[in-house]
Amino acid sequence: MKEDFLHFLWRFKKLSLNNLKTSLGESVEIQKFGSYNTLAGPDFFNASLVIAGQHWVGNVEMHLKSSDWFAHGHEKDPNYNNVILHVVWEDDVEIFNANNQPVPTLLLKDYVSHDLLNSYQKFIYHSYSFINCENEITSVDDFILSNWKERLFIERLEQKSILIKELLSKSKNNWEAVLFQLLMKNFGGNINGESFLSIAQSFEFATFQKSTQSLKQLESLLFGQALLLTSEIPSSYEKSLQDEYKFLKSKFQLSNLGVLSPQFFKLRPPNFPTIRLSQLANLYASHSQIFSLLMTTTNRSDLQHVLKVSTSEFWNTHYTFSKESKRVKKTVSDAFINLIIINTIIPLQFCYQQSKGKLDTEILLKLAEEIPSEKNTVINNFSKLKIASNSAKDSQSLLQLYKQYCSKTRCLHCAVGTKLMKP
Repeated sequence: MKEDFLHFLWRFKKLSLNNLKTSLGESVEIQKFGSYNTLAGPDFFNASLVIAGQHWVGNVEMHLKSSDWFAHGHEKDPNYNNVILHVVWEDDVEIFNANNQPVPTLLLKDYVSHDLLNSYQKFIYHSYSFINCENEITSVDDFILSNWKERLFIERLEQKSILIKELLSKSKNNWEAVLFQLLMKNFGGNINGESFLSIAQSFEFATFQKSTQSLKQLESLLFGQALLLTSEIPSSYEKSLQDEYKFLKSKFQLSNLGVLSPQFFKLRPPNFPTIRLSQLANLYASHSQIFSLLMTTTNRSDLQHVLKVSTSEFWNTHYTFSKESKRVKKTVSDAFINLIIINTIIPLQFCYQQSKGKLDTEILLKLAEEIPSEKNTVINNFSKLKIASNSAKDSQSLLQLYKQYCSKTRCLHCAVGTKLMKP
């Protein structure tokens, strides 16, 4: 038994409302269940109850056991003085608030059907190969699932906004700096994301901006800060970058202490940090107004045109500074661009529009629908359950569903779970 089951019963009125009584035998009439609170404080605000003939308006708190009231220190917390009813599954002790006043207790298990309890226990505690509702999820109405997935997509954007807001705060609300840091992080991918972010944060963004007129300066700045310009017998290309970096280091008082060294291990050569840094340098060298361009472009084809960049000439015959390879023009792939749109452009557009009071979720949803679905184990497992993922909007929603609800057994907070629970 989990406390969220009690929340579920109260939120969706899944209890017998006839002849409710407190643990002391006082009658309880529920006029208003109250508003569910997911933050700190009592579980339900502004409930309206009639207890023993007296009308009360206040909050409702829930615990598996009455004694949890004391375990959580509510008897000392004035925030719980307005609790008018304590709803529990087991009543093992009488409780008091900070004013030493007794709080009426309702023993919920006396008013819940055995069928509902059995359904909950089967739903939550049985072992499944992927998710708890894998045998029933396809029975949920398409309208419910579609609306829930749309909400999950926005919820995922809100979750990604946490990092964006942190970066904004650190950069003194410099949106262009945040775009650069996010692009760096996502160009680094799973292996080098944190390394690339540490590189981006190792100098003032103004320093980077002053170098955008010269691809050579951009590459020397990024490679130098990434600790990659270290060859003792460099090629002419690397030597020119070393000289340029030495000049920039002196001019801007650069330091790369604290930078996480980028990794090559376990990466395919097209994803080597040398290739990704050169591509990113070319992106900024090619577009002088990159922030406004990416924030106002709302269709996939135009974004692909902007983001379709290659490396500088040297990297067409190299993956590392020291070893020559077969000539291949190293242009970012469409699949990589799709990931940049999903993980950088759409979340940043979401936050930027919010900051301007002009959030248009329909445009963001439409853009996500233009991008093919991601392919990974989670999406493949949903596909096996006949839950299709036709676009990035679907795959992002399903990833949010799995990571924040299914894998955490938060079924009673999920539109699918609450629909499947039998009365």
